[in-house]
Amino acid sequence: MRRFSLIAAASALALSACVQTKQYADVEFAPPQGDYKLLVMRPDVSVGSVTTGGMVEQRADWTETARANVLAALKAQQAGRGGNALILERRDSLPGIPPDTVAELERLNYAVSQSIALHRYNGNYLPTKRGKGLDWTLGQDAVRLGQATGMDYALFLHAEDSFASTGRVALQVLGVAGCIVGFCAPNIGGGGQFAYASLVDLHTGSVVWFNVLQAGTQVAGVNMGDIRKPEGAAQMVDRLLGRMKPGKAVRAREKAASDVH
Repeated sequence: MRRFSLIAAASALALSACVQTKQYADVEFAPPQGDYKLLVMRPDVSVGSVTTGGMVEQRADWTETARANVLAALKAQQAGRGGNALILERRDSLPGIPPDTVAELERLNYAVSQSIALHRYNGNYLPTKRGKGLDWTLGQDAVRLGQATGMDYALFLHAEDSFASTGRVALQVLGVAGCIVGFCAPNIGGGGQFAYASLVDLHTGSVVWFNVLQAGTQVAGVNMGDIRKPEGAAQMVDRLLGRMKPGKAVRAREKAASDVH
């Protein structure tokens, strides 16, 4: 009976697990089709361990494994999508472009992406962005990259993942056991996944599409995808990039056309 109660309590906590994505796009954005040229930037990946005290300690070995898995997943995903995709494994793997130029554009995209996330997802609305759809740009730096490479789009991907240590899992087991005897410790998170992807039009420099993924659970040791494993990385890439939604104006025209027919 006691063992059943532990399982039931853990199962109830697991129900708090969730996976959420939310896309935004330029009002005139249409997902790339046909013979487009896509530059997939080197994915920015970070993986760590959640200590007993709740701090995340970065793990270089996990990070490198996860980055390799994400690269493989991106290659497979883009191969099935069409177009001509060049996926950068290193900053110095783009012919004719200095690594510092690639690094600078990555830093610029990171700053812009943080602004998008803050405005669109955290409710800290910027007055100058109200009613303008997805109105951010990487400017002439992105345009110059497009001119130098002949690429139409650049795709950026950022992923953070964390996993509970043995001590963290043990601490939550104690908390669940406490519920059985009448005292429940506060929920102890067991790590989670946060990722986003942005698509930049290299003809204009504008960010035309953006998607955020959050996956996590309050149960330490229960994961909502593990990018240290090939299948987990493939799942994350599919959640982020599997279906790009068109912009508002494009959807309206598609609906009007379908209503006519």
